[in-house]
Amino acid sequence: MGMIMAVSFTRYGRLYYLDPGEHSPKVGDKVLVPTDSGPEVAECVWAPQYTSEDIDGLPVCAGIAGEEHLTRDETNKRRRAEARSVSKRLIKRHTLPMKVVGIDYLDQDNVYTVYFSAPHRVDFRALVRDLARNLRARVELRQIGPRDEARLQGGIGPCGRDLCCATFLKDFEPVSVRMAKDQELPVNPLRIAGACGRLMCCLKYEHPLYQEFRASAPRVGASVDTPQGAGTVMGHNVPSDSVVVRLNDGGRRCSCSRASVCGPRKAHDAAYGGEPGDEV
Repeated sequence: MGMIMAVSFTRYGRLYYLDPGEHSPKVGDKVLVPTDSGPEVAECVWAPQYTSEDIDGLPVCAGIAGEEHLTRDETNKRRRAEARSVSKRLIKRHTLPMKVVGIDYLDQDNVYTVYFSAPHRVDFRALVRDLARNLRARVELRQIGPRDEARLQGGIGPCGRDLCCATFLKDFEPVSVRMAKDQELPVNPLRIAGACGRLMCCLKYEHPLYQEFRASAPRVGASVDTPQGAGTVMGHNVPSDSVVVRLNDGGRRCSCSRASVCGPRKAHDAAYGGEPGDEV
């Protein structure tokens, strides 16, 4: 068993997992996280705990942040805030259709990275020159899409929880309207779109379960035999692994497990002595 801890560079921001090594920080402590540009200050969100999963390859915590590290971190925060204010002012002066989303600053190289969103490609060469002159540093501008904008800004999703992309989701996987249809969700942009305006990433989480269910369950309208008698399939309930059947005798509806109406499972039970109504 190994040890694992989680930190966040911003309050309620994305979680990053570390190997605590020989350190034992508490929740709320400021710790040092190794990065390509040197150790950065982050807040401990999960105290070190044992895990049975394979955690090889995690970066190792560089220790508890000292006074000099905290001072440097506060200075960099002020510089990022100043850069955001200057960027907004100069964008307005140049009348460019841009929206500042986030600012990064590397004090060792004296480089600012300005992340922005725009409806189309923008010629920002004059803006870069003005930013570099006002900030007295090298400036890079990077245009990002709606999903990355939501990741950087964070927020609350329709489920009432923090956005997946801003917490644990590392890579964006393709999501299609077909996934919403397979899950019998209303194809309404207001119902299946996330904070970014694109299809919700969580549509992909349960989609394999629906595909597996439909591959083995009887289709709607099929005639089946249930422990309560013969009937016709009227619907599916994937989360409960059951189907809704209208019985031929009286038209009463009942919910039966998929195993109790699945032909291959019945054949297996008949060959090996199982009961037709047994659960999977």
